[in-house]
Amino acid sequence: MTFEQLGLSTDILQALSDQGYEKPTPIQEQAIPIIMTGCDVMGAAQTGTGKTAGFTLPMLSRLQIHANTSTSPAKHPVRALILVPTRELAVQVHESVKTYGKYLALRSTVVYGGVNIDPQIEVIKSGVEILVATPGRLLDHVQQKMLSLSKVEILVLDEADRMLDMGFLPDIKQIIQLLPQHRQNLMFSATFSAEIKKLAGKILQEPVLIEVAKQNSISELITHVVHPIETSRKQELLIHLIRQKNLKQALVFTRTKQSADKLAYRLVRHGIASTAIHGDRNQLQRTEALDSFKQGLIRVLVATDVAARGLDIEDLAYVINFELPNNPEDYVHRIGRTGRAGVKGFAVSLVSKEENKQLLEVEKLLNTKICIEEVKEFEVRKEFVNAPGRANRFEEKQSKRTTDNPGKKTSASKRGNDRGLQLNNESRNAKRVGKYEDPLFTQPYVSKSDQTKADQSIDSDRDHLSKEFPYHHKKNNHFNRPIPALFVPSTPGKNK
Repeated sequence: MTFEQLGLSTDILQALSDQGYEKPTPIQEQAIPIIMTGCDVMGAAQTGTGKTAGFTLPMLSRLQIHANTSTSPAKHPVRALILVPTRELAVQVHESVKTYGKYLALRSTVVYGGVNIDPQIEVIKSGVEILVATPGRLLDHVQQKMLSLSKVEILVLDEADRMLDMGFLPDIKQIIQLLPQHRQNLMFSATFSAEIKKLAGKILQEPVLIEVAKQNSISELITHVVHPIETSRKQELLIHLIRQKNLKQALVFTRTKQSADKLAYRLVRHGIASTAIHGDRNQLQRTEALDSFKQGLIRVLVATDVAARGLDIEDLAYVINFELPNNPEDYVHRIGRTGRAGVKGFAVSLVSKEENKQLLEVEKLLNTKICIEEVKEFEVRKEFVNAPGRANRFEEKQSKRTTDNPGKKTSASKRGNDRGLQLNNESRNAKRVGKYEDPLFTQPYVSKSDQTKADQSIDSDRDHLSKEFPYHHKKNNHFNRPIPALFVPSTPGKNK
C-alpha cells in the first residue's frame, strides 16, 4: 500500500514526498484510515515504527477544512491538543507536525516547562490550531487565562502509558474537564498494561484497538546482550567497551540523576566526550546536550529515563544500560532508541548480581531469555589507575592506616611530605584570616606611647612571615600597621 491509497490530501502527500516517504509502516497503514473516520483509537506498536506520523497525518487531514490565512486570532482557535510526557518529545512531535503540514495554512506551536513562558504566550495570543504541550505548562497557560480549549476537536495522548501514570493522571483529568465533551480521542504507546487499558476506557469512547505487534514486543533488529559485572567495576567495563568497540555514539542509561552526572563526569576525565541529560537540567542544557549528541560532537550521552520516551536519534547503534531500570517496561522504551527505521541496533546491559531480580522481570516481560556473555578479563588500563582523584583516595587510605597504627614508624620522606602539607594548611589558614576576618577583632590593642616598640615588633614579625608566608608581605594589610581598639569608658567605683 502507498500513502496515496490512504486518502490523504495532495498537500500532505507532497510533504511526505519531500521527506522521501513512499510506503506507510504497519501502524500507519492500519491507524490512518480509522482515525480519518473520526473514531477513537488506541494504538500500540514497537518504538521506531512511525506512531507519530500515524496520528499526525490523519489529524492534519481532518483539520484541513479549517485552514485559513486570516490574521485574526479568533480564526485560529486550538482544534487539536497533543499531550506528551517530556519536553524533548514535545519538541520532536511539533517538528513532525510542521514537517507534514508545511503546505497547509494551519498554525501550530509547542509549550513546555523549564523555559520563559512569555514567548509562548505571545504565540498563543496570535492563534494556533494545533498545540503540542506537556501537562504542567499547559495548565499554567490555562490558569493565566491565556488559552481556551473549548474548540478542541481532537485530543492525542502520546506515550499514553506514562501520561496515565499516577504522576500525570491528576493533570490529565483536570485538562479533560476543560475540553468539549464531543471530541475524538487518540492514544498511542509502545506498551499497554491491563491497568492502563482500564484507565483509558474512562477517556475513550468505544475505541478501536490497533496492535501491529504483540504486547511489549521488541524489534527483531536489536541484538540483546548482558555482561555480568560487579557494581564497583561497571565504570571500568563501560570505558573498556567504548574503546574496544570504538563506539562513536552510545546512549547510556542510569537510574538516577546523580548517577548520570557522576558517570558523565568520570567519562570526561578519562578522555571520552560525554554529557548528561535528566530532569534537573534546564531546557537549554537538555537541548544543547541532545543536539551535540546528534551532531556527533560528543560520544556518550548519559541519561535517565527522561530520554527513554519518543526520542528519535538517527542511526543510533548502541544503547547501554549502565543500570537496569526498576520498571521492566522502561527497558522496552530505553532500547527502542536503537534499531529504528530498519537499522540494526545493540542493547547492552551491565548487570550486577544485585540486579538479577530486575533482569528476570525484563525477561518475563519480553518472554525471552537474553544472552549472557562474560567479558574476558579485561586489562585495567594504566590511565584508569592513575586517573585524577585516585591518588588522593590512596593517600587518604595511607593516612588512615598510619592513624590506626600510631606505633608504626614513619619514613623521613613521609615526615617531609607531612611537614609540607602542614605548612600548606597553615598558609591557607593564614591567608583565610587575612582575607575574610575583621582585623579589628583579631589584633591586640597598641597604645600610642608604645608605638615605637610595636613598630619594631611588627618589623620582626614581617621578616619572619615573609619567609614562611611570602604572600603576607604586602602593603596595606593589617601586619603593616597597628589596629585601633574600641574605647569603652570605665564605670566609677569598679576596678579597671
